[in-house]
Amino acid sequence: MSPAKTLFITGVSSGFGRALAQEALAAGHKVIGTVRNREAQQAFEALHPDRAFARLLDITDVAQINHVVAEVESDIGAIDVLVNNAGYGHEGIMEESSLEEMRHQFDVNVFGAAAMMKAVLPGMRQRRSGHIINITSMGGYITMPGIAWYCGSKFALEGISETLGKEVKPFGIHVTAVAPGSFRTEWAGRSMIRTPRAIADYDALFDPIRQAREEKSGKQPGDAVKAARAMLTIIDSDTPPAHLLLGSDALSLVREKLAALSAEIDAWEALTRSTDG
Repeated sequence: MSPAKTLFITGVSSGFGRALAQEALAAGHKVIGTVRNREAQQAFEALHPDRAFARLLDITDVAQINHVVAEVESDIGAIDVLVNNAGYGHEGIMEESSLEEMRHQFDVNVFGAAAMMKAVLPGMRQRRSGHIINITSMGGYITMPGIAWYCGSKFALEGISETLGKEVKPFGIHVTAVAPGSFRTEWAGRSMIRTPRAIADYDALFDPIRQAREEKSGKQPGDAVKAARAMLTIIDSDTPPAHLLLGSDALSLVREKLAALSAEIDAWEALTRSTDG
């Protein structure tokens, strides 16, 4: 195991963020976690008197992000690992879902994560070390009806992560996009925002999908504690991956998507090549 590190994790009140924070503390690391209220702040800091620090933060507030990161690095110490975990899922047929809902989905899942990265990068670059982990989703590779805004946000975060990783590699900074499959968190439960149904043409397609997702909430195959331990493994690695899938369902579904994409590229290869000079 590598020496103790300081982790900054967004969204530590539940789900992956809470599990990772607890496992990191148990492993001897120091954890700064973001929460949304004083009660959650007290509960988090009670996890460890010396190594658990909570900060009130809305990750859509860019100015506050910069202030909190500067304060943490000044008062607690250098941030070795940023984990962009805070986010939520929006469910709704694209035609039925408002652009306001899309903007909020991207404000949290993309712009908030990007602002966090920009805030920690100067310090990491100066120290020539650091690791950024962005929690994306298998929905950053595959798609399914009813989560267009969510998949769009995770596709965006995957692309940003991969590009940033190439930009900061010369400075000894690693970037990993961690894409979980279905886990027993609140993603499909109380954390999910659902657009009301309005267009009957989509009933046959989407009503069974929505019903199945609600029924499976809390019964998914993935264990958040095991996901946290997997993330600690890559944090301890000198050569962490640029992409990491978590869960056997993510593995099989993404492989199916890549195989289908490869077949489609092959099928249209002649037309693709026909546009050259």
